[in-house]
Amino acid sequence: MPRTVLDVTRLLTRASYEVATGVDRVEMAYARRALAMPAERVGFAAVVGQRSVPLEADAVRSFIEALDAKWRGVAGDDAAARRLALRLGAQPPAGRPDAEAPRRHVRRLALSLKAAAAGAYLRSPVEPGDAYVHVSHIRLDRPKAFHRLAAQGARLAIMAHDLIPIRFPEYARPGEDERHRRRMTTAIETASTVIANSAETARDFLAFAAEQKLPAPPVIPALLGLEPGFAPDAPALQAARPYFLTLGTIEPRKNHLLLLHLWRRLAERMGEETPALVIVGRRGWENEMVVDLLERSPSIRRHVVEANDLSDVALTALIKGARALLFPSFSEGYGLPLAEALSLGSPALASDLAAFREIAGDRIDYLDPLDAPGWERAVLDYASATSTARADALARLAGFAAPTWEEHFRMVRDATGLD
Repeated sequence: MPRTVLDVTRLLTRASYEVATGVDRVEMAYARRALAMPAERVGFAAVVGQRSVPLEADAVRSFIEALDAKWRGVAGDDAAARRLALRLGAQPPAGRPDAEAPRRHVRRLALSLKAAAAGAYLRSPVEPGDAYVHVSHIRLDRPKAFHRLAAQGARLAIMAHDLIPIRFPEYARPGEDERHRRRMTTAIETASTVIANSAETARDFLAFAAEQKLPAPPVIPALLGLEPGFAPDAPALQAARPYFLTLGTIEPRKNHLLLLHLWRRLAERMGEETPALVIVGRRGWENEMVVDLLERSPSIRRHVVEANDLSDVALTALIKGARALLFPSFSEGYGLPLAEALSLGSPALASDLAAFREIAGDRIDYLDPLDAPGWERAVLDYASATSTARADALARLAGFAAPTWEEHFRMVRDATGLD
């Protein structure tokens, strides 16, 4: 009987990370789905060097369950959450049990799996007819591993999250555009099906294939689901100071520079009445001016707070208590934070991007990412306790239904074999 073989390479590389990123959550959702299936119908693999090698299912189960429990339960920086709450005039969250033992356990399981993978280097994880499922971009720039799987008779289902480094190389690290071209070319040449996280990503992928004069495999747009922790009935952070929130790695395409210049102008105009801006996201690349503003501008240091490694509980409370999520990106393949915010009943101000409209439709207010005066007017309006625009946005959120993993897996069932 053909099986589903799930590639968990990315999760093995993330064992020491305190919290999960968006792509981590996708691979974890697929892993949970695979582990819920009958054992004889699934297998697991990881890419080592130029080969994909099999992993022992029971060892993968132990690792996935431990990593999932860590990210859901004890993960997150409690000290950062407490500092943030105090800056916003909110009650600091209660302490949680020490997480060092679970962290060490996850790292040990990952190291054991990596050692076993090295020992299985000459074995194949697939048989003819198996579905090999790869849902991150990791290792796609090593095409030999994936060509070998296809030559062995596997049907490859590969997920494309975005083509931003190709479309907008100015927003990526130097050389990332060529690396991403290799990844997407690997998907074109080896996949039986490509899963796109949005119709926008699907269009970009097909356009890239046409530009390369390569025949594209079938592409299935399937929006991503949310983690169970983002529940509408979760409590909001009760902050004395109104605040706005932006989520995502600090990198040029996220347009943090617009927000920082905006907050400096607000500080000049409003003084101590300026609402806070909370930035949740690690510092990325090509950010010299952003970092200078964060570290050297007195007005920004008074009113802008960076916070990282927040648990899902702390992040949920933060999203629900915000005046709005701010999403002024120049480009996105999907927009998971937007779906999370709307599912929690928090309004958003976002760039007018096709990927965002797939999620939100007409339920949020859209702005041009270069329209600094428009963003300033909207932030000032939403900051007011009597804002009619924010009240209207909240009313439009009534009945919003976030995409679900059940819907996602139903759409990709034939390609992946995951019921």
